[in-house]
Amino acid sequence: MESEKVSNQTIEERVVKIVCDQMGTSADKVTMETSFINDLGADSLDTVELVMEFEDEFEISIPDEDAEKIQTVGTAVSYITEKL
Repeated sequence: MESEKVSNQTIEERVVKIVCDQMGTSADKVTMETSFINDLGADSLDTVELVMEFEDEFEISIPDEDAEKIQTVGTAVSYITEKL
């Protein structure tokens, strides 16, 4: 039986693509440590849009209190991995 879990690498690739598309940056400038606000200059609207894109892409729901904790690519990947 094949696992339905998506690999961390696949999740990371998809998160990086969303971040690049939303923030208008290239993948070579995005690492697991990249902060949406400090490194990419995201404002509160950008972070809300990123979370909405993560919800759509991975078909999950991210409550506001959890969304506030997702501040880097790495925290997004970890959170999404736990939810899948």
